[in-house]
Amino acid sequence: MMVARHLCRIPSIVCQSVLQTSRITPSCIKDLSKHHVSSLVCGLSVLDVSRRFSSISKGSPLSPLPPSSPSTLKSSPLSPSPQTNASSSEDDAKREAQWRSMKIGFYVIGASTGALLAYFIYQYGPPQKDENGKIIEDEFMGLPLVQQYSKRIWNQLVTYNKMIKEPSRDKLLPDPVPFPYYQPPYTLLLEFRDLLVHPEWTYNTGWRFKKRPFVDEFFETLNGSATDRNNVPLFEVVIFTSESGLSIAPIIDALDKEQKYFYFKLFRDSTEFIDGHHVKNLHLLNRDLNKVIAVDWNPNSVSKNRENALVVPPWKGNDDDRTLVDLAVFLRTIAVNGVDDVREVMMYYSQFDDPIEAFNQNQIKLREQMKELQSPQVSRFGSSLSSWFKR
Repeated sequence: MMVARHLCRIPSIVCQSVLQTSRITPSCIKDLSKHHVSSLVCGLSVLDVSRRFSSISKGSPLSPLPPSSPSTLKSSPLSPSPQTNASSSEDDAKREAQWRSMKIGFYVIGASTGALLAYFIYQYGPPQKDENGKIIEDEFMGLPLVQQYSKRIWNQLVTYNKMIKEPSRDKLLPDPVPFPYYQPPYTLLLEFRDLLVHPEWTYNTGWRFKKRPFVDEFFETLNGSATDRNNVPLFEVVIFTSESGLSIAPIIDALDKEQKYFYFKLFRDSTEFIDGHHVKNLHLLNRDLNKVIAVDWNPNSVSKNRENALVVPPWKGNDDDRTLVDLAVFLRTIAVNGVDDVREVMMYYSQFDDPIEAFNQNQIKLREQMKELQSPQVSRFGSSLSSWFKR
C-alpha cells in the first residue's frame, strides 16, 4: 500500500513509462476499474519501479507526451523573437537616454538655484554701506551672523513681493492744478491694447501695432475742438494700461507724437496683482471718483471699481469698426450735460454686454420721442396759420 501511495504521486510521464513496461494499452485501461488499476499498480515490483526511476535520472529517452490542449498552449510562455529583443533593447536605450537628460536637467536646476542663493547671500546678506563705504547699522546688527544674513535676505524678498503685488506709489496722479490754471472737469482712463491699438504679427514685419479707426477724431473730440464753445478739453485723458511700460511706452509715444492727447501714462507698476490679474485701483488716483470714467475691455482689470468702469468688447483689428465714434458721442453727452456723478450712468450701462450699442439704441428712441413731441406742436401751428389766412 505504501508503494501504491507513492506511485500515485509519480508524474504522468513516469506513470506512462510504467504502463508501457507492463504492456498495457490505453484501450485496455478503459475497460479496467479503479480496483483493477490499483491492483495492477501494486503488483509491479519495486525493482521495476526503481529501474525506471534510475533510467529516467540517467537521461534515457522518454516516450512522447500526449499533445497539449489549447488552453495549455495559450498559457505556456513563448520564446521571444529577435524582433522583440530588438524593440525591447531600443526601449531600454530610450529610457536610459531620458534618464540621462533628466539627470542633466536636475543638475542644471540645482546649479542655478545654488548660484541664485549664493548671489542673494552675497548681495543682500551683509549690511548696507553708504557712499563712503561705511556700514549702515540696521535692526539686525545685534543678532548672530547667520540670523543677520537670513533676516536681511527675507526682508528683501518681502520687499520684492510687495513691489510685484502693490502699486509703486500711493498717489498715482499729481494734485489737480489750482485756479487760475485749467483743470478738465472729468478724468478719463483708457486701456491701450485692444482699445486704441491692436497687436498683429506677420512673417514679413513681425509684431506691429495697428491703430484703431477714428482714433485721431476721438481724441480731437475729447480735447474740445469739436465739443465745447470755448475750445477747452472736457476730459483729462490718462492712459492706464496693464502692459509693461518698457514695451508699450514707445507705442504710446508714436500714437501721440505731438504730446497733445494724453495728460499722464500709468503702466503695470501702478496696478495691484490680485489672483493672477493686474487690477487698477482707482482709489489711488488722487481724483474725485464722481468724475472718473475707466474704459476697459477686461472686467478683471476694473474689478475694484466696477461702478466707475465702462467695459466694452475688445477690438480685434477689423477696419469697419466705428466704436470710437460712438464712444466719443457717449462721453461728450456726459460732459456737456455736466453729470454730477458718472457712476450712476456707468452702473446703468454695465448691465449690457455692449454698452455703446445700448447707448446708440437709447439715442434712437430718444430722437423718435422728440419727433413725436414736436409733431403735435407743428400741426397746431399749421392749423392756426390756416385759420388766420382764412379771415
